[in-house]
Amino acid sequence: MTIERPGTGEHAEYYSRYIDRVPDGDILGTLESQVGLVRRQLGRFGEQGSLHRYAPGKWSVKEVLGHVNDAERLFTYRALTFARNDSTSLPGMDENAWVAGANFDAVPLAELLEEFAAIRRASVLLFRGLSAEALLRRGVASGRSLSVRAVPWLLAGHAAHHLAVIEERYRLP
Repeated sequence: MTIERPGTGEHAEYYSRYIDRVPDGDILGTLESQVGLVRRQLGRFGEQGSLHRYAPGKWSVKEVLGHVNDAERLFTYRALTFARNDSTSLPGMDENAWVAGANFDAVPLAELLEEFAAIRRASVLLFRGLSAEALLRRGVASGRSLSVRAVPWLLAGHAAHHLAVIEERYRLP
């Protein structure tokens, strides 16, 4: 199954910063390959290193991963809602409030990594099971139109964005 890259009218302009990071090709394969990449890149920090923040007030490595996990859950819920022809307008998310309320630093890094792998596997299975018609459906989230097929591209780009930030700004202590 091929899930075509979404057009610019299929998502909020803000999401282009993520979607544009993703190379053309098999988006489900890209999503699957990111599991190993996330495990390697973040696993090297170890438990103590994953508490590192590159500046005061910035998220720890664990909090970044927890945020990626939460965002994937949120976006796949949106995709499922719209794929099932539910026209309910869905709210946005305040990522800073979500991270502040989560206490990710108390969760072992290995569990956060395993959670990412499990969530990602569920996401891939969801998208693999959708019909071509369902992938083209749209709904409203955060006051903006979003197509179902934009979501896997958004997930891959969002994870890639945060991996790039970690690579660029977080150094092993």
